[in-house]
Amino acid sequence: MMHNITIAIDGYSSTGKSTVAKRLAKALGYVYVDSGAMYRAVTFYAMQKGLISKTYFHEQQLIEHLDAININFKFNKDLGFAEVYLNGENIEKHIRTLDVSQFVSQVATVSEVREQLVLQQQHFGKHKGVVMDGRDIGTVVFPDAELKLFMTASAEKRAQRRYDELIERGDEVSFEDVLKNVQTRDHIDSTREDSPLTMAEDAIKVDNSNLNLDEQFEFIYTLAKAKIAEYNQ
Repeated sequence: MMHNITIAIDGYSSTGKSTVAKRLAKALGYVYVDSGAMYRAVTFYAMQKGLISKTYFHEQQLIEHLDAININFKFNKDLGFAEVYLNGENIEKHIRTLDVSQFVSQVATVSEVREQLVLQQQHFGKHKGVVMDGRDIGTVVFPDAELKLFMTASAEKRAQRRYDELIERGDEVSFEDVLKNVQTRDHIDSTREDSPLTMAEDAIKVDNSNLNLDEQFEFIYTLAKAKIAEYNQ
């Protein structure tokens, strides 16, 4: 019987973690879980309920609301990936905006939010055969993952990719705002007290500043196949 493994992909925002993780899961026939989307869903909920804005963040009220937040993923055959649902409503498009991006790192610093979502993420990965990406997957969620990757690229490269993506979607944004958002998120993610963004000791660093999507995928797919072969000897 073929033994499946757990693949944890961490790294900075806008390094293309989700893109490569989705493609990798599809190629391996594994389940893909976008942990960042879960934090975006909680952020979107907080925005809808008026719990966060540029001038305030009612952290304690958000903590009190956590039991009312139900996040799940439903596979969309037409799109070829799972979309995010919040309390039964498809919020996939709503959570990918720069508005949500500007608050997500703040929401992710709340220990109670992280605790709740980590339990859900660990539940998703109980049976192995999972590819999950985020900021603390290899260090906190799956410290025993058989393959851990840490993705990085320059802030400018990441901002350009994110900017192109948002413009293509029809969002009205400036490159300066996107770059500022990337730099702010880097700072918050790396300096928060609870589960800061750090590279696991046994992770493989992937700097994709100068790799296109296909080159990056081939490199990671080769690593995954080698690791799966190793566990099936």
